[in-house]
Amino acid sequence: MDLISPYIIAIGVAWITAHFIKYSIALYSGRKVDFTQQLFLSGGMPSSHTATTTAVWVLIGLNEGVQSGIFGLATLLLLIVGYDAVKVRRSVGEQGASIHALISLAKSKTLVPPRTARGHTPIEVVAGAFLGVAIGAVVFFATK
Repeated sequence: MDLISPYIIAIGVAWITAHFIKYSIALYSGRKVDFTQQLFLSGGMPSSHTATTTAVWVLIGLNEGVQSGIFGLATLLLLIVGYDAVKVRRSVGEQGASIHALISLAKSKTLVPPRTARGHTPIEVVAGAFLGVAIGAVVFFATK
């Protein structure tokens, strides 16, 4: 009997790995960041949401087969997460930045949130997907 589901392991490993990579990229580019804060920031390279959903998608495909209903459901979830990251959250982030700039330009006393949520560029989502495929495969073979 396994103590922890390989799906949960894949999620955790993909999430932490993606955020470690984001943290490393931020350090390399000279930005000062706090790792614990980095775990909860949106946007950046690679997409941790895409990495985690892709890792689970790979595990489901390998364990249950690509003809299974759960694989179809996982595919739908993966497509929604990728679309949301590139289209919805990215648009919201760009709009938030514009609103910040307008408030500043108008010298308004309107309270501005400390940061604007960021979405992902398509390449960040693709990188997250590649990371997820690798982690999903490694977890599959490591837990067999």
